[in-house]
Amino acid sequence: MTQSERTGNTEEENAVWHSLTPEETLQGLNSSSEGLSTEQAQERLEQYGPNKLPEPRRRGPLMRLLLQFHNVLIYVLLAAAATTAWMDHWLDTFVILGVVVINALIGFLQEGKAEKALDAIRNLLSVEAQVCRDGKRQEIPAIDLVPGDVVYLNSGDKVPADLRLLEVRNLQIEEAALTGESVASEKSTEAVAADADLGDRSAMAYSSTLVTYGQGVGVVTGTGAHTEIGHINTMLAGVEELATPLLRKLAVFGHWLSFAIIAIAAITFVFGLVVRDMEIAEMFLAAVGLAVAAIPEGLPAIMTITLALGVQKMASRNAIIRRLPVVEALGSVTVICSDKTGTLTRNEMTAQRLLCSAGVVQIEGVGYQPEGGFLLGDGEVSRDDPLLQEPARCALLCNDARLEHENDLWQVAGDPTEGALLTLGMKAGLDRAELEKQWPRVDSVPFESVNQYMATLHRDTAGEDLVCLKGAPEKVLALCDQVRTRTGTTAFDPQQWHDDMDRVAGEGMRLLALAERRDQKSRRKLATADVQEGGFTLVGIAGLADPPRQEAAQAVAECREAGILVKMITGDHALTAKAIGQQLGLGDEVKAITGSEIEAMSDEELRRVVLDTEIFARATPEHKLRLVTAMQAEKQIVAMTGDGVNDAPALKRADVGVAMGQKGTEVSKEASEVVLTDDNFASIVAAVEEGRTVYDNLKKSIMYILPTNGGQASMIFMAVLLGLALPVTPVQILWVNMITAVTMSLALAFEKPEPNLMRRPPRNPQEPLLNAFMGWRIAFVSVLLVIGSFGLFLWQHYHLGLHLDVARTTAINALMIGEAFYLFSCRFMVASSLNIKGLFGSPHVLFALAVMLVLQLLFTYAPFMQALFETRSMP
Repeated sequence: MTQSERTGNTEEENAVWHSLTPEETLQGLNSSSEGLSTEQAQERLEQYGPNKLPEPRRRGPLMRLLLQFHNVLIYVLLAAAATTAWMDHWLDTFVILGVVVINALIGFLQEGKAEKALDAIRNLLSVEAQVCRDGKRQEIPAIDLVPGDVVYLNSGDKVPADLRLLEVRNLQIEEAALTGESVASEKSTEAVAADADLGDRSAMAYSSTLVTYGQGVGVVTGTGAHTEIGHINTMLAGVEELATPLLRKLAVFGHWLSFAIIAIAAITFVFGLVVRDMEIAEMFLAAVGLAVAAIPEGLPAIMTITLALGVQKMASRNAIIRRLPVVEALGSVTVICSDKTGTLTRNEMTAQRLLCSAGVVQIEGVGYQPEGGFLLGDGEVSRDDPLLQEPARCALLCNDARLEHENDLWQVAGDPTEGALLTLGMKAGLDRAELEKQWPRVDSVPFESVNQYMATLHRDTAGEDLVCLKGAPEKVLALCDQVRTRTGTTAFDPQQWHDDMDRVAGEGMRLLALAERRDQKSRRKLATADVQEGGFTLVGIAGLADPPRQEAAQAVAECREAGILVKMITGDHALTAKAIGQQLGLGDEVKAITGSEIEAMSDEELRRVVLDTEIFARATPEHKLRLVTAMQAEKQIVAMTGDGVNDAPALKRADVGVAMGQKGTEVSKEASEVVLTDDNFASIVAAVEEGRTVYDNLKKSIMYILPTNGGQASMIFMAVLLGLALPVTPVQILWVNMITAVTMSLALAFEKPEPNLMRRPPRNPQEPLLNAFMGWRIAFVSVLLVIGSFGLFLWQHYHLGLHLDVARTTAINALMIGEAFYLFSCRFMVASSLNIKGLFGSPHVLFALAVMLVLQLLFTYAPFMQALFETRSMP
């Protein structure tokens, strides 16, 4: 493989570096441990380009603004504005155009914010880099790095490019931006399998990740767009955003409605000319009146207001909505894909088990708050028990982290695992400051990935030495020859301990062994060789895990009851994720597949298993994107949560992207439509409930408005059919539509959730906006309104001989009274309204009816309204 092939653009070519030895890597990059010369670097800079992410092609501001009007909602509003302007009803025209402009400006600003997601990724890249060029160490701008450069890493550095590590010393790198896991990854120079998941590539350091501990040296294998972060940037720029279910349904509904209105108006026009032999001007006015009557001018505004009210309610429940139609999309969700760390779990490591010679002690309490007791079997263990005191002392002394208590919150400064051990020690009643005075630290052996343990040397006032050891059980147990008991020590029995360890590990917990050794040598320093002498006493093994949020488990149960599937997509190991999934109740039998298994599947195979699998572990950004796409291919409405850069492409692709507000990156927030202010899965479920309520209220508004339009249009059609005078004029129709939208239908936007809302299964994503039941109901109510209002018009004008304006005024008031009664019926989709709750349960409905009554009195009797709308006082 040539150099250019190794530093090419594709993921497969980049992925090979972790499977090569350092020597093979340097050879493949035509480099050496001394780095490149200035001339070589310049040549490669011209060949590969600067180490920065490319600027995406973007539409100009004017085109972005004009495209905001390319929307069915806007088309309906513009048609209504044109109609009202043609009728010289300028007040309505300006109001409707105002709604159009406001919607366009909001969309324009939101689209501008979405483009900042790519800018946010570019801002993650490092500014400076320490390299070896011309055989000496120097600092250069990170933008000038090229493949083959040798880069030095120190604690606190941001990795400036993708590196194959050549040397490491206790190197740990936080890769949460790429893997989603907050615990730093331990690095080594050993090659790993070519098909290793991203989180398992211990020989690599990736651009934009953070060095949290130790030092390292690596050779650049990829820069700019050829890095992992660059690959995510490319995916994000290429992801197609889908329209929300509401907008898709509105498009279908708008086309259907437009066709129906044009067809009926044309039939009316032709019928009047041919059959009734009416004048062209008269029939044109009748056709326009019918179109005005049939167009629900107020519907887009009502939808906008209803969605805006949903935004306000969701904000009070910790969900910030960044795009208005997403409110309804949340209510349509059939699958929620959630990250594990910090969303389903607390993102606070907790010691939950302590293995000792008496058995497995259960530790109460979660997080870093040092509160909770100890249980063994059915009994409580005293804090003073030696089986607790000695492991607690070791946990506090062999520790470099700190716990800080501010504003009633306990937070760890340092490694989360060490923070959990500090909490364990404090729960046992020990004071770290006093303990360190009694046993001051003399020296230590820091954690190294080769040894997989940390050791500290302490000396008390009597001159006795104490060596505390903590680390991986297989390493620590090999150095122990006895075990602490309540009365002293006993010989070490590996089988008993391994059975307990297997049981605790099966619960998804990380095991950390604690041991001590008393020395009489009075050492000044502690070396690795001193620790390797062995002779330690095992005092306990801690089982640590990031516990699930209690409210998340309840929220998962609510989702399952509501028929919503919950999927965990995480960068963590499958065993840990499966244990958390079982605790959360993700399924009756939790199934898990790994990223490497996803990699081996075709798109068709993935579609077959994606809905029957609850957990996807060791998932990369590509896997997350494929999973979301596969679920959408199965006709699912997908909500995706995330907080890292690695989540951004999937967040953008999902029907509803949900970012974490507290611990989420700016990239994830800008790529999403919803931001959770509390990073809590339960808030997503609350938002889904609000979304379902909003959709119900939208359907109620549609079910209420359309019979009004249907009734008016039917009256005009029947008048033409019978060769009679029009029962309402176009200007009067606009009045009815405006009052219906501004007062009565708006009251339905405030309706509370109906009982058992979250026990309904998700609605079929393919279900049209108007189903058969709603269509029948709209037609039935339209007929009733026509019978009442058109019947009164015929009786007054043709039977009693009253003036045409009087008959029209009576017809309009009859129509409004009919709508007032129908409003109560629309408060519930199926249930009866003939009860106290149905009649008096909504103050908004009663207020709307009062406003309508006042306006109708003005419409009927006020002289200026009579002049404007050609009405007359009713006898």
